Order: sequence, then C-alpha cells, then structure tokens
Amino acid sequence: MVGMRDVARRAGVSLSTVSLAVNGTGYVAESTRARIEAAMAELNYVPNELARNLFRGRTNLIGVTIPTVAHPFFAQLTASLQRHLHDAGLRMMLCSTADQERGESEYIDMLKRQMMDGIIIGSHTNQRPEYWQGIGRPIVAFDRFLGEEIPSVCSDHVQGAHLAARQFLESGVRHVVEIGGPRSQFHDLSEAQTADGSFESMLSAAADVAADVAADVNDTTFPTVRYHLTFEREMAAAGVRCDYVAVEHVSDTSLFERAAEEVFRRFPDADAIIAPDLAAAHCVRLALRELRDNHDTGRRIPDDLQIIAYDGTPVADLAGLRITSVHQDLDAIAVKLVERMKEAIADDHASASASSADEVAGADGVSEAPTSVAASCDLVPLTLVRGETTR
Repeated sequence: MVGMRDVARRAGVSLSTVSLAVNGTGYVAESTRARIEAAMAELNYVPNELARNLFRGRTNLIGVTIPTVAHPFFAQLTASLQRHLHDAGLRMMLCSTADQERGESEYIDMLKRQMMDGIIIGSHTNQRPEYWQGIGRPIVAFDRFLGEEIPSVCSDHVQGAHLAARQFLESGVRHVVEIGGPRSQFHDLSEAQTADGSFESMLSAAADVAADVAADVNDTTFPTVRYHLTFEREMAAAGVRCDYVAVEHVSDTSLFERAAEEVFRRFPDADAIIAPDLAAAHCVRLALRELRDNHDTGRRIPDDLQIIAYDGTPVADLAGLRITSVHQDLDAIAVKLVERMKEAIADDHASASASSADEVAGADGVSEAPTSVAASCDLVPLTLVRGETTR
C-alpha cells in the first residue's frame, strides 16, 4: 500500500513537506508542490481523508437523531438536512432512535471521542439539561429545548396555532378535534390547565386568554406543545369546544390511522379536525367513505367538516382532496440547523485553540476564549396553504 513515505522518496522531498502539501497546513513552494502532485499521480496515492481530518481535529461528520424515518415529516427533513450538510462540506450519520435502542448514547460517546464534529438532536430525550451542557461539544436541537447553552431551531408553532385558529374561527366552527402527541408532554403547563385539556377546563381559563393568549406557552420544553396550547386557548376564548385524541408514539405510523378512526367514532358531531398530515389524510379518507356509505347523513368536506393538516408534507396532497395545511418550511429549517451547527463547530474549535494557548501562556496569558454560541431558539415562520378541505 502506497503511503506518504513513498511519495516523499519519489518526489525527492522530506516526509514533513509531503504532509504540509497534502494537509494544507503550511507553505510549500509551487515547484515542490508540483513534484509532490506528480509523484502522487505516478504512484496512485490517495490521501487518507480520515487521518487528515483527525490531524486537523475534524471529521466533517455530523450525527443526526430523529424518532423514525418512516414518518414523512422526518423523512423529508432528513433529506433536506443531508443535502444542506453536503453543500457545507459535511457528511451525515443518521440515527433513527425507534430502530436503535442505544443510538443516542452511542452518538454522544462518538462525539466525546471526537469521532464526530457535532450532533443535531431531533428526537425526544429524557436527559436533563445538565447532561447536555456537560458534554461541552457542538450540539444543536431541533424542536427541543435541551438547555440554556444548547442552540435550537424550531418552527414558530405559536404562529402556526394562530393561522389554524383564525381559519376555523372565521368559518364559524363550533366543535374542533385535535390529534397530537401524548398529553404527558404537557406536564409543565401552568396550573390553570388540567392534564386532560378538557373543554371545561379550557373555558375556565378563557378569562386569562384575553390578557395574553400566549401567557405561559414558554413553560414547556416541547415547542410543539405551544401550538396545541395556543390553539386550544383561542378556541376556548371563542367558546368553541375542543377535544383531543393522542398518538402515543410517532414512530408507529399505524397509530395515526387509529387516531383518525377514534375521532370519527367518538365525535360524530365535530365540524373541524386539525391533525398531523398522516392523521389528517386518514380523516379525509374516512369522511369520504362515510359520505359514500351514508349519503344522506355523511359529513361533506368542507361544508359539514373542515380539516387542517399540520406539517404540510406531500402526504397532504394524496388523500383524495388537497388538504388545507399549516406548512412547516423543512428546507428553511434544515438550512438554519446547518448554520447553527457550523457556528457551534467554529466556536468549539476556537475555544479549544484558546485553551491550548492559555496552557502555553500560563495563568497570565492574554488569550481569551470567545463567548459560546448564544442559547436561543431560531423560529422559522409557517404558512397556511389553502386546499379543498376548508371553507
């Protein structure tokens, strides 16, 4: 196997000069560089990219954790992320936590051992903020708040709730059913809310809504909860009944169909449904079947039953009717995640360089580590895309 020593002998230069030329870590005269490149071509020498990156303290590898690739939302996000990471000169290593029991811990271990440059966390985690902050390596969260020092990127779910609520309220709906994640995620809501989010409890809190509809949406560490809470409060303030059906595990796509069936079984008088794309598509299918089988009593879309999909993936266009959707801009989210990751990596390397300089300079050295990436949530706007399922 041809190595740098063989290239050095063929080019008539030292091994260190070949290393400087290959790794781009120092000045090499153009004539010398030309001899080295010619020797590499003659010997068919291919630089070891992994070794070169490790020499630089970089692997250009980014870990990405998501709940599952089976869900259209995460599949589309993953595709966008891979494309934009590639454009930034980075590679993606994907972990579907539903399919890899120890995926998160293994990725963190790789990050600590500098086998990755950073991790984008897009899956649910039970770790406390202290755990993530103690890792001290580049981490960016998607739709999660992992701690004060961990940057995150989220859709503006409060805006999404406003868009959906306005669409329903302006069309005069009286009974809305939501489909969403487990209500256990709502554990950190204010005392004004009850665990089941019942219509009665929402009405009792309606007086607070007028003062500030988003008064306590910041109490939760799950940004998507903001959408549900804000939406429910706007419905309550208008006297609109709002019920909730939970999908307990996003990784099991069959549960979205079961949730849709539960809505039709339990709430035959509902005149509006808001649900993730998969569940919304099943609701449209069930409504069309109901109308076909019971033409006189079936609910017509959108005259008797309106449906809004929350996500806006292509699934919303494949249900037999184009579903009105609150559209999350997954491409913009991916761009922002990559930007934040690049900032976190640059900050990490600058901090490491400063620490090394401090060690050389001693306690009185003038080198100072830069401020870490500011902890904040970059909000990506949503849009309401009108289809055939709302009035």
